[in-house]
Amino acid sequence: MSEKHTHAVTGAYGYSGKYIAKRLLDKGHKVITLTNSLNRENPFGDRVNAYAFNFDNPEKLTESLKGVSVLYNTYWVRFNHKMFTHADAVKNTVTMFKTAKDAGVKRIVHISITNPSEDSNLEYFSGKAKLERALKDSGISYAILRPTVLFGKEDILINNIAWALRRLPVIAVFGDGQYRIQPIYVDDLAELAVEQGEKQRNVVIDAIGPETFTYKNLIKKIGTIIGKKRKIISISPTSGYIASSIVSKLVDDVLITREEIEGLMANLLCVDSPPAGKTNLTEWAKKHADSLGIEYASELARRKDRETEYKNC
Repeated sequence: MSEKHTHAVTGAYGYSGKYIAKRLLDKGHKVITLTNSLNRENPFGDRVNAYAFNFDNPEKLTESLKGVSVLYNTYWVRFNHKMFTHADAVKNTVTMFKTAKDAGVKRIVHISITNPSEDSNLEYFSGKAKLERALKDSGISYAILRPTVLFGKEDILINNIAWALRRLPVIAVFGDGQYRIQPIYVDDLAELAVEQGEKQRNVVIDAIGPETFTYKNLIKKIGTIIGKKRKIISISPTSGYIASSIVSKLVDDVLITREEIEGLMANLLCVDSPPAGKTNLTEWAKKHADSLGIEYASELARRKDRETEYKNC
């Protein structure tokens, strides 16, 4: 699939989708995007045409995907909310897979998560597992990429850890903080996605970065890099969630959910696989130390505001 094709990227005006779209355009491909944010500022001008997801109108969605060779799916939701749910995201994505097949899409590159399981009590991980099965059962050639946490200029988690370090005298971690995390640079993930879009073999890849941190050590590293070393204390997951909920109200966002705490502490964001990315978080953070965490990055603000381009740190 190395010759020029039309490629569809979900959320090309957002985070990971933007990096995938840029790499495809740099290769000379025609790119379209499927999005819920048709009016969001378009960083690509007239080089990327946008179409609504139309999950409730599969015929229109199929029409949008006709002529597309490869679909890159980044669509998902981080947590349940009155505006969106994991269950809806699963249903909508299954619809997209079916319409992609009807439209003649040849390959799907799908962004999943490390350690998905349909038996998990965590909807994020069980939902991702259901989608992996649906894609495998679709009969379409696929590449499933399983990242943990992404970092980059439009990042939320790493940025907001730095934001907290800049403002709080003490940082609390859930339990002992020894659960591990393997962040991957968003453009490394995009590079991997585009590489896999050019292939045909069905693969599942743990898309992790080259560095593994304990959560506690990650906070220490970021604090050192931005010049804000703080005392780190251990508190119970329940107390940590309550404290996070208070901060969430202050910033009008969802800082972290109970499920995310449980997934972290269960080491679900860590795998025993070789790294797929090459960019070290520590080196990237040093280059962006002056801007990292200066402003809070709000998940809900991005969901509510469908016009403004995601802010860079």
